[in-house]
Amino acid sequence: MNRRALIAAPIAAPLLAGAAAAQTPSLVTEEYMLPAGDPGIELFVRNKRPESLTAFAPSRTLLFVHGATYPAHTAFDLPLGGLSWMDYIASRGFDVWCMDIRGYGRSTRPPEMAQPPEANPPIVRGDTAVADISAVAAFIRAHRGLPRIVHMGWSWGATLMGRFAADNPAAVERLVLFAPPWLREGASPAAAGAGATLGAWRAVTQAQARERWLNGVPEAKRAGLIPPGWFEHWAGVTWATDPEGLRRNPPVLRAPNGVLLDSREYAQAGRPYWDPAKVTAPTLLVVAEWDRDTPPSMAAAIFPLLTNSPGKRLVMLGEGTHTILMERNRGLLFQTVQGFLEEAAAA
Repeated sequence: MNRRALIAAPIAAPLLAGAAAAQTPSLVTEEYMLPAGDPGIELFVRNKRPESLTAFAPSRTLLFVHGATYPAHTAFDLPLGGLSWMDYIASRGFDVWCMDIRGYGRSTRPPEMAQPPEANPPIVRGDTAVADISAVAAFIRAHRGLPRIVHMGWSWGATLMGRFAADNPAAVERLVLFAPPWLREGASPAAAGAGATLGAWRAVTQAQARERWLNGVPEAKRAGLIPPGWFEHWAGVTWATDPEGLRRNPPVLRAPNGVLLDSREYAQAGRPYWDPAKVTAPTLLVVAEWDRDTPPSMAAAIFPLLTNSPGKRLVMLGEGTHTILMERNRGLLFQTVQGFLEEAAAA
């Protein structure tokens, strides 16, 4: 296990959903490379918390995981306007963690990703990803001496966290499912250009990412959706996590195709990958109005199936997409999730 630590200087929070800027406490950042369950695989994990935080609690300890294409740390901890979502949560007294599943971001890329995609079947399927989450969550619980922590997932990560919560109810304090997928007709937008036969991985250009991002946004709203420079900043740091792909012209980001095979065998086939009825933790479903990757109808379909989740709720946010966390209305998302988290912390 490798670890790096950094104490960040105080930062000033920009306006979020009309809130006045406020000074935040000094935050500690630590980074780890944790061993996965398979030899040779290490998982990149980042932690942020207030420098003054010394006592940890299940309701104030959170693990976030990413979706099908992009890593967690370049979105969840990307300073836009001087503030990242991890900063926002940590500055309110929380112990916040994010992780990159194998094949993504700064975690180990399986050897198949060094070969042509057609040389191997799709890699990093859901069960492998859930095992990676289990390894990181177990480390956090042991490291902090806690029986449970809060689990939060974005997009495919919501499916994975739902499955983890269903299979490990005693280990989950609360569950946040941001833009959760469910059963669908047709292929996921993430599969655009993948073809009928899936290889081990796929390559995504920045132009394709921007087109997918803006899909479903009314033409009159497109220009003001993403503040100037934000997309370029995110794309620059995200594509830089894949040096091999960065050398191509145009640069690409390589992503494992296991999630697309799972989508075909589960979501498109009418077979849920996880059972919401097995979730016993309070659960928040949150989705944006213009999300075409995981439309609000998917979250609405999951909601009544959470029959054993106390205090469950479903929130739809206006004028945002699948990637609202990096758009002008991200404050609505931050505040919605924070209210859910702090409700537990105050109980």
